[in-house]
Amino acid sequence: MQAINPIIPEWPAPPGVKALFTTRAGGVSTGPYASLNLGAHVGDEAASVSENRHRLHALLPAVPGWLNQVHGVNVVRAETVPSLNGDQLQADAAVTGETQIPCAVLVADCLPVLFCTEDGSIVGAAHAGWRGLQRGVLERTVEAMNASPARVMAWLGPAIGPNGFEVGSDVLDAFTAVSPDDASAFKPIAGKRDKYFADIYELARRRLRRAGVDAIFGGQFCTFSEPARFFSYRRDRQTGRMAGVIWID
Repeated sequence: MQAINPIIPEWPAPPGVKALFTTRAGGVSTGPYASLNLGAHVGDEAASVSENRHRLHALLPAVPGWLNQVHGVNVVRAETVPSLNGDQLQADAAVTGETQIPCAVLVADCLPVLFCTEDGSIVGAAHAGWRGLQRGVLERTVEAMNASPARVMAWLGPAIGPNGFEVGSDVLDAFTAVSPDDASAFKPIAGKRDKYFADIYELARRRLRRAGVDAIFGGQFCTFSEPARFFSYRRDRQTGRMAGVIWID
């Protein structure tokens, strides 16, 4: 049996903060969901998803409250999310100051952002597709942590890279309507009118800095270009989901 081999964030989080990001390795799902699909809403066999989650849960202090992510800006307290039926709660981020309570988000190209305060007293996780990012899910997550943004650090987990994320002018317009400077995070695609490559990592960094968060790490992956390692909705459409998880030990 192939073991789960998660990515461990490289950031200066205090020792009491634990975090990981799963790849597609280590599960039992087959076909387009092979192998560690953690998404219960993507068409995979329910028994396979249950077993995959069980394997992940073995690495965590408790079963996380999985969210029904809707590309919005709702942030919840992780300790209030039911561990069995949290998939029904519509939210795209969770925070907590309690120990042994995981904050978790599911992604397959969207950007997972893990947060913690410099003293390790508060942690959080956010799911940021372009819609949620533009609407302010990262800023809302920082606000929900009830800490000075200068004391918050963020890790940008695996997402679609700047050479794979093709968008239309509507996405460019949505971001530049808030901040015209964000236009530089979009690169016109030669031969395609009104089409751009968007750098979701750079857009997230700008949003976080404007919110007062300067300690930003990660952002070097590309889910779209590594099919053996990552699920990618843009690349495959029918695919699984990976998880970013953080907790206070």
